[in-house]
Amino acid sequence: MKAVIIKSFGGAEQLMIGDWLTPEPSDHEILVRVKATALNRADTLQRKGGYAPPKGASPILGLEMAGEITAIGNKVTKWKIGDRVCGLLAGGGYAEYVTIHEDIALSIPSNLTFQEAAAIPEVFLTAFQALFLLSDLQNNEKVLIHAGASGVGTAAIQLAKAKQAEIFITASKGKHAACANLGAHHAIDYKTENFEQVISEKTAGLGVNVIIDFLAAPYFQKNINSMAMDGRMVMLALMGGWKVQEINLLNILRKRIHIKGSTLRARSLEYKIALVQAFKSEFWNEFATGKIHPVIDSVMDWKEVSDAHRYMEANKNTGKIVLNIN
Repeated sequence: MKAVIIKSFGGAEQLMIGDWLTPEPSDHEILVRVKATALNRADTLQRKGGYAPPKGASPILGLEMAGEITAIGNKVTKWKIGDRVCGLLAGGGYAEYVTIHEDIALSIPSNLTFQEAAAIPEVFLTAFQALFLLSDLQNNEKVLIHAGASGVGTAAIQLAKAKQAEIFITASKGKHAACANLGAHHAIDYKTENFEQVISEKTAGLGVNVIIDFLAAPYFQKNINSMAMDGRMVMLALMGGWKVQEINLLNILRKRIHIKGSTLRARSLEYKIALVQAFKSEFWNEFATGKIHPVIDSVMDWKEVSDAHRYMEANKNTGKIVLNIN
């Protein structure tokens, strides 16, 4: 099969389409002819040599896909050849074929294209895990979602809206309207505004109940200061750095703040199956009705994968960047 290969760790120019051995499904796996995949920040980090795939996972980039089943394992009972599926991957999405466990695959609703379905698994499962499994977001609570216009951000806004949460987001000014259309109540320009100050003003000094963060070091103190009593913060990335030079820990104790870090890629198969099934039970029908939808910034041919990576790294996208796999 053809797949995107990293010639050498480094810039986007190191990506090329080449030959790779087609995977074969094990007993409980299905083989999918990939029609579309989508970019994630983890892909750019792996390309640079900074994020190795978990042990046993495909070294090919790509954490999600949508396509059509072409073969099934000997013990697969839930799928048949020709079914349209999408799913979360530990790697391998930037390729013509990929295998996935039958319990992680999701049936694509008839109203969604392959491109739309490919934009769902990684970001919506990450947002679902952070908001509900880790933060236990409750109805009518206040939540701050950093990088609100990102793939995970646009997913998190929609899921938080379903819980009638009061939603604060940070994003550049030009992306505020898109976030508001998804359900954000307060959009903060991280380039010109101090989100800690805005949240204090909007909440009468009480703060927010939940924070979903990707920036880490530069936001850590402001996040702590912006939290309500018994607040919960989940850190999903370290995009701004991982070393804090000076920090005042008082509010962590005084406010009884809970801080969790999480990555999804290296989780066990059992965890991912439970996560997918919980998400499917609570929200999957919402995609079929259109109440929740993937937000797609752009669709490119996978021959343009280098340009797609550069586009993401320039922070130009609002929502997902999707690649068509020819």
